[in-house]
Amino acid sequence: MILTGAGDKAFVAGADISELAKSTAIDAEKGSRFGQQVLDLIENLGKPVVGAINGFALGGGLETAMACTIRIAVDHAKFGQPEVKLGLLPGGGGTQRLPRLVGKGRALQLLLTGGMIGADEAYRIGLVNEVVPAADLIPRAEAILNEIAANGPIAVRLTLNATNQGMDTSQQEGLILEASYFGLLAGTEDKREGTSAFLEKRAPQFKGR
Repeated sequence: MILTGAGDKAFVAGADISELAKSTAIDAEKGSRFGQQVLDLIENLGKPVVGAINGFALGGGLETAMACTIRIAVDHAKFGQPEVKLGLLPGGGGTQRLPRLVGKGRALQLLLTGGMIGADEAYRIGLVNEVVPAADLIPRAEAILNEIAANGPIAVRLTLNATNQGMDTSQQEGLILEASYFGLLAGTEDKREGTSAFLEKRAPQFKGR
């Protein structure tokens, strides 16, 4: 899946500030939990989601981008979590995903200042995977997905699961999960096809079984 914004100005517009201004504490918490659940769904979809970031990704826009599997940005994209400037904090997972992606120190600088960074800096700190000219954004996203799609579909899904679930547990528990998935994949038709194709020096024909 490719997730991108309409036009060339913003990836995702983020929250409606006039609506936030009127929200009660209960409404705000409910809205936060709903947004978190939506982004959890994107992150754990079981298939790769490329965020094609075509402009501003601020607040909820950055949180949406961070839920994507891979992030490709145009060279004029801007990133930030400006919620503290409104007397708030990110409510869609920003305080949790950002430090996991760029490290605690860099994340806290962005979270506590509410500052904005450009695409090159986002690439430098590991927030985005690649920076490309605007004309290349969707073709590059499609090329990455085509490269992934050539691999065993069950292997792709379980690799995503192992990585996402492993990030939320200890390394030792993650290694146990990895070994379990490795064993499951070893019993699939796709594994037999993949290894046979390699030995026979031909392209594999995976069936997702």
